[in-house]
Amino acid sequence: MSAQEQTNKVVWEVTMSLDGFISGSDNQMDWIFRFGGPNPVVDEIIASTGAVLVGRNSYDVGHQDNQPKETKEVHGGAWTGPQFVLTHRPPKDDSPNTFLSGDIENAVEVARSAAGNKNLLIIGADIARQVLLAGLVDEIVVHLAPLLLGSGIRFFDFPIDDYILLDPDEPSTAGVITNLRYRVVARE
Repeated sequence: MSAQEQTNKVVWEVTMSLDGFISGSDNQMDWIFRFGGPNPVVDEIIASTGAVLVGRNSYDVGHQDNQPKETKEVHGGAWTGPQFVLTHRPPKDDSPNTFLSGDIENAVEVARSAAGNKNLLIIGADIARQVLLAGLVDEIVVHLAPLLLGSGIRFFDFPIDDYILLDPDEPSTAGVITNLRYRVVARE
C-alpha cells in the first residue's frame, strides 16, 4: 500500500515536564508514572494505535534494570500489538519486537503497513526527530506534567533548517496532566 493510500496517521506521543524534558537525568522515566490515572486522550491513543515504531536508544532505556517495569511495555502494557525497533545494532535478546535497519522512510512504511487502518505511534526523541524531519509525522501529542526535572533529554533539541508549523487543538486536562495536541501543517 502506498503512502498516499494510507488512511492511518503517524502520531508522536510523549510525556514532558514543564521545563521541556521527556526523560530525566540518566534517562530516568519513573517520574512519568507518578501522574497515572484516567486520561481520555491516552485511552484514545491506545485504542487507535495499530503499531509502534521506537528508536533503539528508547528501547534500550525502557529495558534497563533501573527503570520501572512499566517502561518495558508500551503504555505500561495497556497496549499490545506489533512493535518495530529501528536500529543499526542487531538485538542481543530474544525480544518479540521486529528489529529494522535502513532509512526512516522504509521503517515508517513497514510499521504503517502493520498498523492496518489504525495509527502508527512513534516513541523516542531521536526517531521522532527523524520522522518529523522526513515530513512523515501527522500529529504530536504532549502530556504536560506539573514538575521541573532540570536536566535530561529535551522534547526537541535538534537543529532544523526551517521551522515546522503546527495547528493546535484545544488543550484538555486529566487530573494534573495537560494534554496538548498538534497537527503538523507544513515545514516552512
